[in-house]
Amino acid sequence: MIRIQIIRGEDGRIVRFQVDGHAQYDERGKDIVCAGVSAVTVGTVNAIEALAGVQLNTRMKHGLLSADIPPQTDAETERKMQLLLEGMVVMLQSIQQSYGAYIAMQDKPSPEVRR
Repeated sequence: MIRIQIIRGEDGRIVRFQVDGHAQYDERGKDIVCAGVSAVTVGTVNAIEALAGVQLNTRMKHGLLSADIPPQTDAETERKMQLLLEGMVVMLQSIQQSYGAYIAMQDKPSPEVRR
C-alpha cells in the first residue's frame, strides 16, 4: 500500500509531504498506481523547482519521497508553491478515488509550529 501524508502548518499551508510504500496493484514495471503517484509527486517537486525557483529539501530512495517546504519571505513565491502543492493533493485524491484499496492518504495539521 502507498501511504501519503500531507502535513500542514497552523495557517493551512502545506509544509511537508511524504509518500512511501508500493501499491502492489500489478507486478513491478506494470503498476499504474505506483507510476501515477510517482509522476504526480516527483512532477510537483520538479515543477516547484522550475516554476517557483525553490529547491525543496527532499529525500528519495526506493519507495520513499519526502519533501520539506522551506518558508518563503516572498509572498508570490509562496503562492506559486502552495498552488502547485494543492494541485498535487487534488491529483492524488483523484487517484485515490479510483484505486483507494492501494492508497492511504492523510492530510493533517503539523504537530509542530513551523510558520
